[in-house]
Amino acid sequence: MDSPGTIAASGVRGERAVIIVDTALQARERSGTPIRVGMIGAGFMGQGLTNQIVNSVPGMRMAAIYNRTPERALGVYRYAGCENAVTAGTQAELDDAVRRGVPVVAEDPLGISRSPEIDVLVDVTGSVEFGAQVLLEAFRHSKPAVLMNAEVDSTIGPILRVYAREHGAILSACEGDEPGLQLNLYRWVVGLGLIPRVIGNVKGLQDPYRNPTTQQGWAERWGQNAAMVTSFADGSKISFEQSIVANATGFGVRSRGMSRGLKYDGSIMDIQNLYDIEELRALGGIVDYTVGPPLTKVFILAEHPDPKQRHYLNLYKMGEGPLYPFWTPYHLVHFEVPNAIARVVLFGDEVAPPLGGPVVEVCAVAKRDLSAGEVLDEYGMYMTYGEAVNADEMSAMRYLPEGLVQGCTLRRAIAKDQVLTYGDVALPAGRLADRLRAEQYRRFRGETWLGDLLAGSSAPPTLVAAGANG
Repeated sequence: MDSPGTIAASGVRGERAVIIVDTALQARERSGTPIRVGMIGAGFMGQGLTNQIVNSVPGMRMAAIYNRTPERALGVYRYAGCENAVTAGTQAELDDAVRRGVPVVAEDPLGISRSPEIDVLVDVTGSVEFGAQVLLEAFRHSKPAVLMNAEVDSTIGPILRVYAREHGAILSACEGDEPGLQLNLYRWVVGLGLIPRVIGNVKGLQDPYRNPTTQQGWAERWGQNAAMVTSFADGSKISFEQSIVANATGFGVRSRGMSRGLKYDGSIMDIQNLYDIEELRALGGIVDYTVGPPLTKVFILAEHPDPKQRHYLNLYKMGEGPLYPFWTPYHLVHFEVPNAIARVVLFGDEVAPPLGGPVVEVCAVAKRDLSAGEVLDEYGMYMTYGEAVNADEMSAMRYLPEGLVQGCTLRRAIAKDQVLTYGDVALPAGRLADRLRAEQYRRFRGETWLGDLLAGSSAPPTLVAAGANG
């Protein structure tokens, strides 16, 4: 991984310029031109990010926040020590408050997207449909965006970046969270001259049948949302995360569901024994996850083609190979998000850009026996969990994406652990995210089946408030 406070401004080997993010932010502070952040969503992570920016990041300020309940957003400002925050009901009021340096809570999320006084939008909602609407409006105003919303990135990230580029904007994943953590490590390992074969994420628990009731105690202990905590436990969140990594590297999964929570308590130095090197070479590389090992959050297994360098790696206590482990013991989430914001705004450097269209997606799987006529709830709830699957299988089988399950009505009964397909459900009418996903398939895969399926529904999309942040 790049050293603390630094990033590589280019992913092209041999042309990598090292930029000192902390120095650049200090310069913005001295010049009186801090990066003005507009945040959409004020949940647990938004609260932590606001506190971090307000109290620990020079050259940056949390200029505006939107949440569907304004009082929650005001409370986030108070949590960070900002007692003078105001609310803005109009675009003019929002812009004026930001211009005067007064923390402001926007009553209209699109006001943040449109404001010329906001330098970058940060989406912390976890909502695909709502996130897509807010992001597209930001792009129309040439505003870059940083995502703490793996769900929208995984589901329609490639096509959203097409729209961003059309308007000269950037859409980026964030540092601190697992996709950015893994991509930073990946870039560093590639820069050493090694060939990554496994990019792994590590969990402490995997149980696809967890739900907000089982996770309520944990959520209350840490002040988190029970549905979001459930998405961690049931494997949906890690599936979204690994699909982002796959799309940025071209790596696939060995099979649907990756390891499905393979428990590994051994040494990180021996984790290569879980994998067959010849299979990995044939596949080119895979994304995966395990439960354990301890003191490891993400890891990369890589080989070196040069026997001379393998001799040095052995000397440096990296083992005899053929796969050498590189790992990071923690992820600090909101503490590191400002680095991604600075990379995007100051240097135009995206954290985890997809190589093209989707390589891995996340399909919806029944968490219990489901009955015809039931309306599906959101991910992280009681009815479905998500599994990572290669895009070729996702399309061929017409799997329903986990990021778009909410509001779908079942046409037939579905057995527990059965993958849901588009044929199993009636979609809510007029969703923007559905149309974007159809466009994504058409643009990157040359497939029109999803667009044809949607053609019968012509109702325009309506703005929906983010459901993840109270």
